[in-house]
Amino acid sequence: MSKKDRLLSLIQHYSGGNKSEFARYIGVTPQAISTWLSRNTFDIDIIYSKCVNISADWLLTGQGSMLKNNSTQPSQDPSCTIIPEYKDTKKISNRQLIVADNSTKGIPLIPLHAMAGVLRGEVSVLEYECEQYVVPAFKGADFLIPVKGNSMNPTYQSGDIVACQRTPMSSVFFQWNKPYVLDTAQGAIIKRIKPGQDEEHVQIVSDNTDYLPFELHKSEIYAVALVIGIIRLE
Repeated sequence: MSKKDRLLSLIQHYSGGNKSEFARYIGVTPQAISTWLSRNTFDIDIIYSKCVNISADWLLTGQGSMLKNNSTQPSQDPSCTIIPEYKDTKKISNRQLIVADNSTKGIPLIPLHAMAGVLRGEVSVLEYECEQYVVPAFKGADFLIPVKGNSMNPTYQSGDIVACQRTPMSSVFFQWNKPYVLDTAQGAIIKRIKPGQDEEHVQIVSDNTDYLPFELHKSEIYAVALVIGIIRLE
């Protein structure tokens, strides 16, 4: 089964064949769905993170059953601490983290060396033996990554973990002054984005005032993820 056929099957299963409704369900634009169909492809990380009852083997190969053997939503362990929802980027303690007991639930914590590949969609998080965490407050997060360096001090410190929501480059719309993980020619960086000198540039800003802001051409940004939360290790 081709990727296009798999995508059409998912659209039929989740939205009765309505492409726009499916796009809203997984958090992408209808144009992104149309592009995937025309190119016989899809973003496997987005699909896998949003469509929780879909078999990873089927998603990767097109073989076997589309649905997992146990397609019901996993129940929360009553002994676990539930983290309340919130608006905007917030901090939580690592004491409130719940380690998922299998790969069918949770947000994957990807290694630093895989960050760029995962952001671009060249590498699937399914290819890594990632620890996964259940963090109810981080609804919509596609993955977690560790922070390295001090350019975003004091907001984000080295050793913190940030929750990220991928944004397709084909439809990216920057929320000014929000923190993003950017895949650039210099590697993956966490910075705030502000308007640049023209529509072709953006200004890259660090929270640490020791680091001066700089302009970056949009063509030099290969992939983008919005930072929606932070876990501070104590």
